[in-house]
Amino acid sequence: MIIRPATIREATATDWPRIWPFFRAIVAEGETYAYPDDLTSDEARALWLEPPPGHAVVAVDEDGTVLGSAKMGPNRPGRGAHVATASFMVDPAHGGRGVGAALGRYVLDWARTNGYRGMQFNAVVETNTVAVALWQRLGFEIIGTVPEAFHSRSHGYVGLHVMYQRFSGLAG
Repeated sequence: MIIRPATIREATATDWPRIWPFFRAIVAEGETYAYPDDLTSDEARALWLEPPPGHAVVAVDEDGTVLGSAKMGPNRPGRGAHVATASFMVDPAHGGRGVGAALGRYVLDWARTNGYRGMQFNAVVETNTVAVALWQRLGFEIIGTVPEAFHSRSHGYVGLHVMYQRFSGLAG
């Protein structure tokens, strides 16, 4: 049975102490994010809880437990700001419960609502098959793979997929 998070809401500074443990563990695992292993909590918070136009959210259950988080915003500044990007982390203790899919749907709705023409993921590790499959189910296509662009702790040098979803029906 898939349990959906009760609420996806804006992340606040007071959520960071509940995000940081799984952020640190996911980065240390060395399989999905290219962040430095030695980030301090403050450095990681600055990367994840970006100021506007960045936007971060948390998925929480009915007890207020933070199950996962996502951050989103323009992929590039200036002439690239019409395409969104996003990053996601689900607490491994709550994986397999639909949290990533719920965050993915939220982020796509947010980007459409905010007038973005599409969403681009710049670096989806090709061996992260759960994420690749989820993003494909949500309408993303792999538009290219940079060979050996990520050094996986368990697989060695592997590719990074660039994934994209164009939002149809947008004028301009």
